[in-house]
Parts: sequence; structure tokens; C-alpha cells
Amino acid sequence: MSKTRELIVMVDDDSAILRAGKNVLSERYAVATFSSAKKLFEFLKTNKPALILLDVMMPEMDGYETIKKLKADENGKNIPVIFLTGKTDAENELEGLGLGAIDYISKPFIPPLLLKRIEVHLLVESQKQTLEQQSRQLQDFNDNLRLMVEEKTKTVIVLQNAIIKTVAELVEYWDDITGGHVDRTMRGVEIMIDALKERRLYPADMEGWDIDLLLQSSQMHDVGKIVVNDDILRKPGPLDKAEFDEIKKHTTYGVQVIDKIRAAAPENDFLNYAEIFAATHHERWDGSGYPKGLSGEQIPLLGRIMAFADVYDALVSTRPYKKPFPHEQAVSIIQKGRGTQFDPAITDVFLEVSGRFKTAG
Repeated sequence: MSKTRELIVMVDDDSAILRAGKNVLSERYAVATFSSAKKLFEFLKTNKPALILLDVMMPEMDGYETIKKLKADENGKNIPVIFLTGKTDAENELEGLGLGAIDYISKPFIPPLLLKRIEVHLLVESQKQTLEQQSRQLQDFNDNLRLMVEEKTKTVIVLQNAIIKTVAELVEYWDDITGGHVDRTMRGVEIMIDALKERRLYPADMEGWDIDLLLQSSQMHDVGKIVVNDDILRKPGPLDKAEFDEIKKHTTYGVQVIDKIRAAAPENDFLNYAEIFAATHHERWDGSGYPKGLSGEQIPLLGRIMAFADVYDALVSTRPYKKPFPHEQAVSIIQKGRGTQFDPAITDVFLEVSGRFKTAG
């Protein structure tokens, strides 16, 4: 017996977009298309789709009003919504994300990218539902079932980590980075922390760190790129000043994304670590970095450590605008940044352990 295909609803006043979307999606999903929000809400009275693709600019009721109404409805509030838009205004995208959208896709869309975005978000939604189900089960356990609770807690953590990793991989896909950038930077952070602890460098700053939690949170350092226009992220040549100014905003966008999550979990060490990584990994020792131009030990130690892992991986990896540098050249470039881009003391440690980066990659 074949598995029932997940239902995707597409709402757009452009019939050509609806036809193109249905042609792409129907090979993998059940698809329903509507030309207005009014028709969508009629359909939702008797159907619950797995995901809605919603045009922003529509007559009568635009996408923003539609999602407000949808999220206010008990039956519709949990349906994931991805906006379809021909606009590339980051402020409008942030507004949509703030209203509950999970992503933006530019029109005209690229079929493989559309399918991949939907696949990833449906996976996240499935894992989220499983996590919620597991959490509800945990609440029902009796104190006498402590061992069972511990086992279920481990399962929740695994699922939680899977969701974090999926979100991080979505950012990578958005940025057109392949080959596990978040995994390699996480490993680089681990190498540097181990090396600093071995040499007892900055012990007071590291006191009380939950290393396992910290390493998991490092995967969120570039989460703000999900708000940056993908034409800029994927540009094959050098960025002009306006484009570079826009991409620099991914640090502050990342903080905004994490703060939205923090609203539901205000006291959370994972989010505290993640926010530091997102906000400070592009600050420079000499104060010429961004977003705040912090200098020296004004930059939190986590940001100074991530700078090494992030820059090293960027140098040795293929990007749309460059070929990979050999390990030795990457190490030489980082050495030249001692005291300007990078903390001098940590640079000396990096040079001692740089071979671990090569073997870890």
C-alpha cells in the first residue's frame, strides 16, 4: 500500500506561477492551488495541508493579512507558511518572519531549490511534532519511572539536536555552502577550546562553560543568513559596498532570530552561547570588525575562538566567489592577521595546533 502524499497548498494571484508550482510539486506531493486568500480559507474548513506557499502581494487580502488570520485560527495556526515574493526587502522579510512565516522563496523560483526548501521544512516540522509528542509523554511519567524518564530525555535531546542541525543545514543550503561547514566549524571550536584549556589560557573566561551545549550552539553562528537575500549570498564575484553592508547584517539578524526563540525560553544557556557566536564572530581584535566594532578583550572569548574556525574553513573551502586555499596558505593568512584580525595569544595557540584542523577536515 503506497504512502499518502503530503498536501501542499499554493496561493498566488498569478495563474502562471500556480501552474509552474503545481508542475514542479505534483511529482512528489499532493497539490492544491488557489488564486486568493478567500478560496484558501474555504478549503481549510475541511482540509489541513502539510505546508502553505503564500504569495505576499495579492489583491483583496495580501499575504501578511492572510497569515495573521491563519495564525489566529486554532485549526490553522500550526500550519507552516513559506512566503513567495518577488521583493527582496530585508525589512519586509523580517516582518513576515515575525508574523510566523518560516521562510521566503523568491519568484520566479528555481525548481530544485523550491523542492529542497519544502523538503527541509517538512522534516523540521515532523521532528518538531515528534519532539512535542515526546515532551507530552514525559509529563505523564511517574516519579517511580525515573529510568524511563532519563531514557526519554536522551531521546528528546537527540531530536532537539537533529532540529538544530537541520536549521543549520538549511542556512548552508541558502548560502550555497556544501560539505558540512557547520560541522567543521564546530570541530574547529572544539579543537581551540581543548588547546586553550591544555595551556591554561583564559581559564577564568572558560569557567562554568558547558562544552557540549556550547558546541551544539556554535551551529547557529550564521543563522542570520537566512534573512539575507540569496542573490547576494550566491554571487559568484566580489560584492559591492551595498551588498557587503547587507551581508554584514547577518550578525544582527542572527541575534534577532535567537531573541525570538528566547521569548519562549528566556533562561537558556544554549541560546546565550548561540547569541554570542552569532553576534561576535566577525569582530576583529583591532576594532575594525562588525557589527559593533569591538576590540581586544571587549570581544567575548567565544567570538574570538569562532573567528579562527570560521575563517579557516572559509579559506580552505570552495565558495561561489573563490577556489579553496591549501591548508598551509590558510594558516599563513591567519598568522598574518595576528594582532589585527585575531587575538595574538590565541593565534599562537592556533599555529601550534593547526595540524588538527587539517586532519579534522
